[in-house]
Amino acid sequence: MKLSVLIFNLAKGMLASFEIFALTLIFSLPLGLFVAFARMSRNKFIRNITRIYISIMRGTPLMLQLMMVYYGPFYLFKIQLAKGYRFIAVIIAFVINYAAYFAEIYRGGIESMEVGQYEAAKVLGYTEAQTFMKIILPQVIKRILPAITNEVITLIKDTSLAFTISFPEMFTAARGISAAQSSLVPFFVAGLFYYIFNFIVAFGMEWLENRLAYYK
Repeated sequence: MKLSVLIFNLAKGMLASFEIFALTLIFSLPLGLFVAFARMSRNKFIRNITRIYISIMRGTPLMLQLMMVYYGPFYLFKIQLAKGYRFIAVIIAFVINYAAYFAEIYRGGIESMEVGQYEAAKVLGYTEAQTFMKIILPQVIKRILPAITNEVITLIKDTSLAFTISFPEMFTAARGISAAQSSLVPFFVAGLFYYIFNFIVAFGMEWLENRLAYYK
């Protein structure tokens, strides 16, 4: 296979990997904040259920979660899977997995804020919602951004795990071409694609960190 054809085929797989990456962030970042609030809830039942969810998501492999989300409906409930469910299963598994990690990062950031800021905002007449959105959240984002960056970079590499349920992302495409040609070249090219993708995202996150570095 010509290098140009190989690059074209892998580029299509890269597009699928980017879709997983983008949709996971779009849904898991806000879901993670919601889970963080539940984890800090005054209601003991909600707090414990959330703790169990986070423990399971962080304590079991993402690969296993992918298989459970994809094969579970059929084996557990005998539901016939729709043709497009494979992609939906990938997104669901990635979102619920990463939301658990983001939730703990959010929680750490929120709980690190000084109590005096809440008290000062109350004296100034801010509601709890206004205090969080206008005073606490901007500071939390600044504090947790390095940890979020690490998870985002890990997510780029984790998109390759979609091959577990045969979703045609870039690693799946590279593996298929490599097996057909008995060559490692597709893996090297795929590795280059991942590195470039990672470099761009890391550069963007570093730029954002510098923009939020108010005290430098």
